[in-house]
Amino acid sequence: MSGTSAAAPSGDHLEIKDSRTGKSYNVPITDDTIRTADLKQIKVNAEDFGMMGYDPAFMNTASCRSAITFIDGDKGILRYRGYPIDQLAAKADFLEIAWLLRHGELPTQAEYDQWVKDVTYHTYVHENIKHFMEGFRYDAHPMSMLTAGVAALSSFYPTAKNIHDEKERDIAFVRLIAKMPTIAAFAYRHVKGMPYVYPDNSLPYAENFLSMIARMSEPKYEAHPVYAKAINILFILHADHEQNCSTNAVRAVGSSHVDPYSAVAAGVAALYGPLHGGANEAVLRMLEHIGHVKNIPAFIAEVKSGKGEKLMGFGHRVYKSYDPRAKIVKGLCDDVLKISGMSHDMEIALELERIALSDDYFVSRKLYPNVDFYTGLIYRAMHFPTDYFTVLFAIARTAGWLSQWEEMLLDKEQKIARPRQIYTGYAERPYSTKLDYSHKITK
Repeated sequence: MSGTSAAAPSGDHLEIKDSRTGKSYNVPITDDTIRTADLKQIKVNAEDFGMMGYDPAFMNTASCRSAITFIDGDKGILRYRGYPIDQLAAKADFLEIAWLLRHGELPTQAEYDQWVKDVTYHTYVHENIKHFMEGFRYDAHPMSMLTAGVAALSSFYPTAKNIHDEKERDIAFVRLIAKMPTIAAFAYRHVKGMPYVYPDNSLPYAENFLSMIARMSEPKYEAHPVYAKAINILFILHADHEQNCSTNAVRAVGSSHVDPYSAVAAGVAALYGPLHGGANEAVLRMLEHIGHVKNIPAFIAEVKSGKGEKLMGFGHRVYKSYDPRAKIVKGLCDDVLKISGMSHDMEIALELERIALSDDYFVSRKLYPNVDFYTGLIYRAMHFPTDYFTVLFAIARTAGWLSQWEEMLLDKEQKIARPRQIYTGYAERPYSTKLDYSHKITK
């Protein structure tokens, strides 16, 4: 383009003037977004690659179009396919939500009944998976076991590589939703040194999972209805959360057209990190560190001083007001504690919450309790080990990962993920070794 502004195109657009050349450019705006590929036309010389956007951690970059989950962090809104999360948590069950996330609409009674039947039928895993899990050390982290177990599923279902076959995708969805709780329960029992419990397909989804976790010598395990309700609601709340780290990992790995088991295994690995799925575990570690209610004021003072202490479970990368899931989980936490009793951790947590919410330092920074603050307390009250919390998260998030994976696969604009970089290393230089190879013997 010339050094003067080009004729403005019809529709919304961004006018850019390059001070290096004096040239002006018009970049179309769609959905309050510009395509960074349109920046490539901005060059100093014809042989230049063109302008790029630089956005570490994708803080302000949209990598896809998605119709699955909507979040408005400023207003504290979370919706699955348009449905508010509070309504879904209050009225739905997890398998209904898993169907909704994939298909975009709530299932009819016939669709739901068939979906539940299919999932229930596929809860068992091949015996070789069990033997594979038995090969881990007694102290293996359950997330390591889950990652490996999910990845191993791809070797049992090689036809899953036919990802453009809708029937293959259908059965992969069913298998992963069905088998994830089984593999997760095997990991739990392995660490405990207890024999594995096979699925009881006469039980609903949440109750079946709790049976595989807790059943001992009784012929049939009956989960407490409050605990079963808690698992169902927590699974719904964690089913999807837009383009988070693990979902981005599933989409990126899936963009290579690998099978869905391998893509979901990548999501499990990403979730393993303490900045993502391990956040509720970090809350419990913080409460253990505080140790007693009397130590809270000193802890708060250390947090405010910025000298190292961190207030875990408060604030969120997305939500700049109260996490809508936290409101639901706080009430659920009260229900669970009526059964399990008030714990030492819960006493510290409630007082910490009270002080933080009344302190202008935290309120002005919009550091409200997030979902991780309460979920860890619920899981602890239900006697889950701290390092197992993220496994529970992964079971639920499988529904979202699979839905996001398929949406990516069917999006004709998507290609294999391959970000650009800004090279900061040396320019070309001649090779001159500093090693002495004269001592090497040649034949």
